[in-house]
Amino acid sequence: MNALEVMRFALRGLTANKMRSALTTLGILIGVAAVILLVAVGEGSSRAIQQNIQRLGSNTLTVMQSFAGGGGGRGGGAFFGGGGGAAGPGQQQGGTGPRTQAKQLSLDDAKAMADPTNAPSVKSVSPVVTAASQTATYQGAGHSISQLVGTYPSYFEASNKPVAKGSYFFNDDVLAARKIIVIGQTVADDLFGTVDPLGKQISISGVPFTVVGVLKQSGSSGLQDADDVAIAPLPAVQQSLTGFGSIGQIIVQAKSATAVDAAESEITEILNQRHGITGTAAADYRILNQAQLQEAVGAAVGTFTVLLGAVAAISLLVGGIGITNIMLVTVTERTREIGIRKAIGAPRGAILGQFLAEATMLSLVGGLLGVAIALLGSRFTIAGVQPVVVPTSIVLALGVSVGIGLFFGSYPANRAAKLRPIEALRHE
Repeated sequence: MNALEVMRFALRGLTANKMRSALTTLGILIGVAAVILLVAVGEGSSRAIQQNIQRLGSNTLTVMQSFAGGGGGRGGGAFFGGGGGAAGPGQQQGGTGPRTQAKQLSLDDAKAMADPTNAPSVKSVSPVVTAASQTATYQGAGHSISQLVGTYPSYFEASNKPVAKGSYFFNDDVLAARKIIVIGQTVADDLFGTVDPLGKQISISGVPFTVVGVLKQSGSSGLQDADDVAIAPLPAVQQSLTGFGSIGQIIVQAKSATAVDAAESEITEILNQRHGITGTAAADYRILNQAQLQEAVGAAVGTFTVLLGAVAAISLLVGGIGITNIMLVTVTERTREIGIRKAIGAPRGAILGQFLAEATMLSLVGGLLGVAIALLGSRFTIAGVQPVVVPTSIVLALGVSVGIGLFFGSYPANRAAKLRPIEALRHE
């Protein structure tokens, strides 16, 4: 009996009970689709996070207060350059010993970092204050701005926030503390609708600001809307909304990605000296390295993706057990047929091959349908994430499904092949 005849007998055996075959195939289908889709969701999450971090620049450092402490410097002074991005989890600088009297970050700290003599690896420095949930109004329309940032012009370039319409503010605007503002697309849509916002005056917590630019749309990241933001000159925000207290963040941009470590060391030395951090005393600030953050997040999301795939693979195992169960029932039902075929000369290999072929065909059809369902499902957003199908996951899931068919079908096939013709013919 050649391979073509074995396949024909296997196909006939499967079509003899279509419902049973369909349900068995469904188990493999769900397993394969789950593996591919969950890995795709993990990959999509990883890419989205990495892209958001990359927008901030791999040569960006963020200096933050490590805990609430004593009084800080007062705002003021001329613009001295700067850029940067948002903060993320990072490492606290300094030892683990007793804390000194905490000093909050100030504009004087930022100016010291901007001194090329003290920090030759630093390209620019920018202090940032943030006023959260500020209500903006325009001719009866209102919107609560998630994040109102007070900073300097170079913040736009360093944090990759280009202006799509109008322009950002300049050094003279900072020095004069002009109440002008650049708004995100979400703020523009909610306040102005189809009206051109340029040159219009909005009121933020009762303080008038003139719109000079609209940021290029960035999109949302999970539950956070990156376009629900407004950026104004630092002195204007301090005078009107936050007061001249401490600085929330100091964004530092190194001259290149390779100079980040050197810039971090220089900043650490400057702040330790200014804040009186000596010996084993713990620092009252943190320096967050975007490059380190990207590596850490990538590793964490990679582990999460593997975990998702492993959980989904359990359903493939369940599908394989289903194949074993169905094939055992099939062998029992067709015992007499097996006896007749062996009595008329069918070799053991033909019987073995037929039942292995049936199990493999079930898993293969289920695997192919699972791949199709996964590719279709990847076109939709899942839990706020756009899945990114990994080609290797398709090959792996399909290969495993076929392997499961062979593995879990081997026991029923061997059992059928070992039946003695006389005993099989006696079976009712």
